[in-house]
Amino acid sequence: MVVAAPLPATRETRGEIQRAEAAEPRTRRTGLWLWPFVFTLSLTSHGLTASLLGRDELVTWDMVHRDTGQILATLRNVDAVHGTYYLLMHMWVGLFGDSVISLRLPSAFAVAGAASVVSLIGNRLFGYRAGILAGILFALVPAVSRYGQEARSYALVILAVALATLLLLRALDNPRSPWRWAAYALTLTGAGLLHLIALSVVLAHACVLAAHARFDRSLWWKSALALLAVAACVAPVALTGRSQAYRQLYWVTEPDVWALLSIWRDVFASALCAGTLIALAVLARSPRKAPLLLCAVWALLPPVLVWLASHGAVSYFRHVYVLFTLPAWALLAGAGLAAASHSWKAIAALLAALAVLTLPDQKQMRQPFEHDAPVPLDYAAAADVITQHHQPGDAVVYDRENTWKLDGGVQYYLPRDLKMRDVFLAKTPTAINDLYAIQCPVPVLCLRGEQRIWLLTQGAEPDPLSAINPDQANALRTRYEASMSESVTGMTVTLLVRKEKS
Repeated sequence: MVVAAPLPATRETRGEIQRAEAAEPRTRRTGLWLWPFVFTLSLTSHGLTASLLGRDELVTWDMVHRDTGQILATLRNVDAVHGTYYLLMHMWVGLFGDSVISLRLPSAFAVAGAASVVSLIGNRLFGYRAGILAGILFALVPAVSRYGQEARSYALVILAVALATLLLLRALDNPRSPWRWAAYALTLTGAGLLHLIALSVVLAHACVLAAHARFDRSLWWKSALALLAVAACVAPVALTGRSQAYRQLYWVTEPDVWALLSIWRDVFASALCAGTLIALAVLARSPRKAPLLLCAVWALLPPVLVWLASHGAVSYFRHVYVLFTLPAWALLAGAGLAAASHSWKAIAALLAALAVLTLPDQKQMRQPFEHDAPVPLDYAAAADVITQHHQPGDAVVYDRENTWKLDGGVQYYLPRDLKMRDVFLAKTPTAINDLYAIQCPVPVLCLRGEQRIWLLTQGAEPDPLSAINPDQANALRTRYEASMSESVTGMTVTLLVRKEKS
């Protein structure tokens, strides 16, 4: 990226920008945020229910059905970093239900809102053409559709970070307004409460603040007050989350240098899209240094910081944790495309080519098992087998020895009025304010003479009982035999019937 001049906008320049914005036709200003919103929402909504709920989404479903007190009690034990999202979704589900559409719709609206904000930021930093292009490029990133269709916090984090950046720029337009600083602090706090790593964007904000503070030294204490307020609000979550980090992330491996270099493919969910936007970002131009510096630090520094922090006791290196850098890449790419071509026909041709070339990646994001990749489990098909052959009084045994949320997945897709006793379940996660159940310590004592028991296991083992806890398997073998067994993608559904007494 080439920087043409080292200075941020002066007070006089800011006034000129504000007057120019006020003089813009209303339809032009409306279109700047409206069209990216509509385009992104339309694209993200396509195939919204095509993929089955993934394991993380099933955790969301589990948590939002607990009452507020139970959610807060659980957060003291596990998953505190996602607590704000669970509480928001608890209210949402209370109003709109827990269908797949309902669970995922907030994320779809969040990425659509983020596209609007990206366009508004781009307009302020690089001009109208760059702003509208940034919003469109953001929408075309396959990862935007992928995580705009997931019932987790990542889409809301993207929106919160982008909105906080826009509100910071507005606060710098009128530094004397306490309301603008309050709005910035409140939104940044929301970003941190949704995901702590998102606060690394403050380093990008600090670059812009430092540049402007050369002309207005009051910005030092005003921004310091705002950031101290943010720190005070997120500190309890940060401290609690740190104590829970190993339990939740023990499985994340320590990253090597190649992991850092290759993370962009996963962040964009497309190697081709990543290469295209990065190439366009290199072409970005601006008569001022601050806009390029803001976007470059926002895009590049968070993954590096997470990589560095992941060489201790706990690794945090997951691409989903830095998805909030996508708006920065879209802003730079929009500026680069606007600088590279002044022909709308050429620009439209490039955007169309990008859309066509990334179509396979977009289709991949909507595959039935994409949210559980690379270990697909067809919960819906398993639930359908049970529904077709269920009889009153049937019980169920889930493989909890080697799988995570298999029980929740099948339960979600079963009819709500189909109830079966979970034979070896001693205490539900809700009962112990946790995400994991406690199973019966002496399985043979938990059998109650049911005539039929459904066994759901991962994989397609010839002997499905070998997939569960050995003590549970032995207890079932002595009293039951397989009556039918049906394999679905990633799973086996077996009906055990009680042996006839000889």
